[in-house]
Amino acid sequence: MNFNKFLTIFIFLLLIACQQFDDDRKAINYSTHQKYSNTGFTLIYNEQSRKDNKISKKIDNRALVIFHKKIKKNSFVKITNPANDKSVIAKVISNKAQFSDFYNSVITPRIANELSIDSSEPYIDLVLISENSTFIAKKAKIFDEEKNVAEKAPVDGITIDNLGTELNKKKTLKKHKFLYSIKIADFYYMDSAENMILRIKKETNLKNPLIKKLSNTKYRVLLGPFSDIKKLEKSFDEIKLLEFENIEILKDA
Repeated sequence: MNFNKFLTIFIFLLLIACQQFDDDRKAINYSTHQKYSNTGFTLIYNEQSRKDNKISKKIDNRALVIFHKKIKKNSFVKITNPANDKSVIAKVISNKAQFSDFYNSVITPRIANELSIDSSEPYIDLVLISENSTFIAKKAKIFDEEKNVAEKAPVDGITIDNLGTELNKKKTLKKHKFLYSIKIADFYYMDSAENMILRIKKETNLKNPLIKKLSNTKYRVLLGPFSDIKKLEKSFDEIKLLEFENIEILKDA
């Protein structure tokens, strides 16, 4: 009789422990997902790109929405233009849209306009906003209202204009030098970074990987720098075949 009681208690405690393990594992995965961020080039949507099959889906030019391949649908992200620190909050409306992996997202002309993004060099910072943020509840509530307002605006009213006043026009003439690098990964040990360099040279035709020491415990593997966007995209397309988790494009790295 005592043995049966002991067995019952043991099974009960075991089930609780298993449940706790599952909850902890879910929490860990959830937390990791919330830390997603990426810097790189975005693709500004236009109808010609869709006709040329560069983008598989249509998007509303007037809305604060984006396509993204890794972030789940209905999530919110903060998009920043590093050139002027302007930011907007946008909603991911699809992670099924097809477009080149060279771009970290597809944004609308409205977003590009609000951030004053240079269409010839559309470089952005993109950060996923945590689902438990108090902001998310407020934004989700007013999102449909904002969408209705956008739908009433004429499509032709959304244009990408980086010039503005004569003062801004003069500033754009002082264009910085195009210089970007591809960040493969950061490593704690130099040996790990060196092994990555060997793998890149062995499995690709890329011959210019390098290691940048950021600290005694942080070593960054990079490709570049590149002074031409076509060469940058070609190298990106080749390195992505190794299926690294989160390749980024860094400016003046």
